[in-house]
Amino acid sequence: MVHAGTNYLAVIVAAAAAWLWGAAWYGLLGSKWMKAARIDQDAIVVRAGPFVISLVADLVIAYVLAGAIGHLGTGQVTLWNGVVSGAIIWAGFVATVIVVNHRYQGFGWDLTLIDGGHWLGVLLIAGAIIGWWGV
Repeated sequence: MVHAGTNYLAVIVAAAAAWLWGAAWYGLLGSKWMKAARIDQDAIVVRAGPFVISLVADLVIAYVLAGAIGHLGTGQVTLWNGVVSGAIIWAGFVATVIVVNHRYQGFGWDLTLIDGGHWLGVLLIAGAIIGWWGV
């Protein structure tokens, strides 16, 4: 299932795995996250919308990451290079944005670590799968 240099099956599997990671991460840290984000646990109404948006975002992330990994060149698309690419993108773009946003929004470092850990996991997992399966 490769078209125009992109292994769409790898992208879909990477996105699904990243989404499941997020479910597990926030499932374990949900109450700490809500406290850090100043969300009243009693006021939460569970809706499908945010979960769907998360999955679509993970698909976009996996697709773009596949493009970045694919640019490494012939023979360079490996599990290790996928993980390294995910880590570099996280450090250079995701972590920096989260840190800046949370500082301006007045949130503590606990929220930054929880959210940053989630996105690090997303990019490492997606990078590993895409690197392993090939772009």
